[in-house]
Amino acid sequence: MNDDPAPAPRVECARCGKTAPEPPVTWTCSVENGTRHFFCDDCARTHLRSIESRLDSSWW
Repeated sequence: MNDDPAPAPRVECARCGKTAPEPPVTWTCSVENGTRHFFCDDCARTHLRSIESRLDSSWW
């Protein structure tokens, strides 16, 4: 019998690979081709204009 709770899912930045135990409020979420992508605050800040222009992350 295993009484350990299931590990919390981790969120990974789709750009740089930084991880967090859950999406922090400073991270950005984007849905591209039906798939949800999270971007850390550093990557989101760097590529803000591309995100606001709704360019797919493959463009930036």
